[in-house]
Amino acid sequence: MILTEFKPMEELLEKLKEEEKIFIMGCGGCPEGADTGGKAVLNNMKSELEKEEKTVTGVIEIDFLCQKVLIRSRIKPRLDEIKNADSVLVFSCGLGVQATSAVIDKVCYPALNTITFGGITGMWQGTERCDTCGDCILDWTGGICPYTACPKKLGNGACAGQSNGKCEIDPERDCGWELIYNSLKRIGKLDRLNKFIPPRDYAKILPSAALRKTRLWALDEEEIV
Repeated sequence: MILTEFKPMEELLEKLKEEEKIFIMGCGGCPEGADTGGKAVLNNMKSELEKEEKTVTGVIEIDFLCQKVLIRSRIKPRLDEIKNADSVLVFSCGLGVQATSAVIDKVCYPALNTITFGGITGMWQGTERCDTCGDCILDWTGGICPYTACPKKLGNGACAGQSNGKCEIDPERDCGWELIYNSLKRIGKLDRLNKFIPPRDYAKILPSAALRKTRLWALDEEEIV
């Protein structure tokens, strides 16, 4: 299981202020276990966005948003709703946002932050990787995480060492920021490269003290009141 927390509503509204029509997607896997997903959560967000005079073109929950094949299959009946949207709001961990971004040619905004649960989250066969940084910025980087795609974990790239699209640390590996550039170009959002991404706050990586007191954090312990 991968642990997620809601992004503050104020942050989401700031991100979406230029977006008039939004399609909402949710993962029916890990977020449901963390109480950050499910149909009730998605429909509540729909209501909140409509209060802000946004048009929600559609809402869908997919069993596992980290599976690109499953995403492609499930969105086929909803392609018109997605096409009519300016962007997509995704309730998922970083893996799901990355997978969704790879499938849908629109800006995909993460509605959640992924935080560390400690230990190993399980086997994952896809190419996407999440650094569980607690402050997801995938909407600025074309759905490609700079902290996992770039061995140097550069928040603002590319460095001067890349050559012919390859990383200077591992010449057989694609430059992470070259991938970000190509992804932003694909969705017509190269202007997002002008955004300065501030150094990340490592205090956000760990779950909040309140969450660490619950059974979700320690399943074999009694909940602390």
